[in-house]
Amino acid sequence: MIKKVSGMKKYATVILLLTLWSGWGQVNPKVSVEKAITDFFEAFHAQDSLRLRQMASPAIRMQTLGRSSAGTDSVITVPFGNFLRSISSIPDSVRFEERLLSISVEVDGNLAQAWTPYEFWVNGELSHCGANAFQLFCDKGSWKILQIIDTRRREGCLE
Repeated sequence: MIKKVSGMKKYATVILLLTLWSGWGQVNPKVSVEKAITDFFEAFHAQDSLRLRQMASPAIRMQTLGRSSAGTDSVITVPFGNFLRSISSIPDSVRFEERLLSISVEVDGNLAQAWTPYEFWVNGELSHCGANAFQLFCDKGSWKILQIIDTRRREGCLE
């Protein structure tokens, strides 16, 4: 009887270790989406247009919600190629940083959505703030950005 219990303990230990080991290979999709967002901003700050293009769907859509000088709300669509060219053309003398204040992620299968309030700093000065809304899809295990829409304002920013 004692040998039987000892054998059962070994069996239970092996099953427990296999269960834990199989769980290590699985990545939480929310963590993967958050990493895709932080990788996007690393490439953005490095002005790495090639890497940014690799992170995006070929059909990516970029939009900004803002207020015109006349005070009317507007939606501006920016072609991704224009965005990449503008990032690449920022002179080395200009330091810019989009500081994410938080990242909130929701995932359903291969669709994800992320919300990232931010502050945008240029040469150490707060330029504006707002929020980004990302939509992503999982393509062969890699999260690709489908859409980015953001708000931009100068008033009501945190400091």
